[in-house]
Amino acid sequence: MIKAAESDTKKEFPIKTKKKVSAEVWARRLLIYISGLFLLAMGVAFSIKSGLGVSPVSSFPYALSLVFNMDVGLLSTIVFSFYVVLQIVLLRRNFQLKNLFQLAIASLFGFFVSLSNTIIAPLSPVGYFSQLALLGISLVLIAIGIIFYLAANVIPQPPEGLVLALQKVTKVPFSKVKVMFDVTSVSLAGLLLIFFHGNVVGLREGTVIAALGVGKLIGIFSKWIKPPVLRFCKNDIVEKE
Repeated sequence: MIKAAESDTKKEFPIKTKKKVSAEVWARRLLIYISGLFLLAMGVAFSIKSGLGVSPVSSFPYALSLVFNMDVGLLSTIVFSFYVVLQIVLLRRNFQLKNLFQLAIASLFGFFVSLSNTIIAPLSPVGYFSQLALLGISLVLIAIGIIFYLAANVIPQPPEGLVLALQKVTKVPFSKVKVMFDVTSVSLAGLLLIFFHGNVVGLREGTVIAALGVGKLIGIFSKWIKPPVLRFCKNDIVEKE
């Protein structure tokens, strides 16, 4: 879901990448990128806390965390790192070494998920409406995080990187590959949960709401958030080579 929303909104972020940029510009982009990752992780944590369902991209790590009783942040790092390995296998010589930085991104995102879960641990939703409120906060945080993440234009996250690799190999349009990726992730998560828990805990109406709602929220928030973020990143200011 998260990455699908990203792919649908990339056209809204006209970023120049072919020219050299100053250290200050890179520092600004990294700050926005890392901030976006943290907001995304916090959104994932709120979706888990709501109990109404996690997003498709987080469904498999979350299912593994329930099956093996391990930290979802750690398993997010492991799963996302595996996605990088799959990219190497698929692309072989066409794999760009710079994409190995996705391993660092996987570790950082996993750490942020664990940290976010710790921060909001005291929250205890009582009743369905409070659960919906937490889900709403999750959607807002994820949407804003995606806006930040795309504006920075640093490097794709591992799930998006894997979808891009599959698209290059299969020649199937990105949007269709993304849908198949999300369906596969949710299906694997569901099978794991049914086999080990007898139900699909963590995959509920919130999963559908997130899949349908984040993109719309990005469109709404981008009108106010995107311009100042891009100005801060100085994506329209490049140095001459």
